[in-house]
Amino acid sequence: MSNSTKTKSDGEWRAILSPDQFRILRQKGTEPAGTGRYENFKGQGVYTCVGCGTPLYTSATKFASGCGWPAFFDAIPGAVSRHEDRSFGMSRTEITCTACGGHLGHVFKGEGFDTPTDERHCVNSVSLNFVDDDKKP
Repeated sequence: MSNSTKTKSDGEWRAILSPDQFRILRQKGTEPAGTGRYENFKGQGVYTCVGCGTPLYTSATKFASGCGWPAFFDAIPGAVSRHEDRSFGMSRTEITCTACGGHLGHVFKGEGFDTPTDERHCVNSVSLNFVDDDKKP
């Protein structure tokens, strides 16, 4: 992906994203807990950024966390960037698509999940598309 996806105007983003996608990806919103289409989804394949199509996560790193959003213990190397988020009077680690800067959610460490990284990437379903292993080119 070229860096040009990071420099799109709000108008350009609004033209390609739904209002919900724009609110979450470009305005750092969140979907209500338990409402996302991928929270309990069990398909085998790759989760991509809805804004630019970059592969972000594989189904092999998805796990049931019970948090109300899709959870992954690791991203595809280089696909996700981390940023300090001090909104709402707390300190969290925001995760964004490295290619387009779209907000994905937050990452939490040390919660005791039985995963290789002891991390939980809590991702909005609205930020993702899914490509089934059987449908890859």
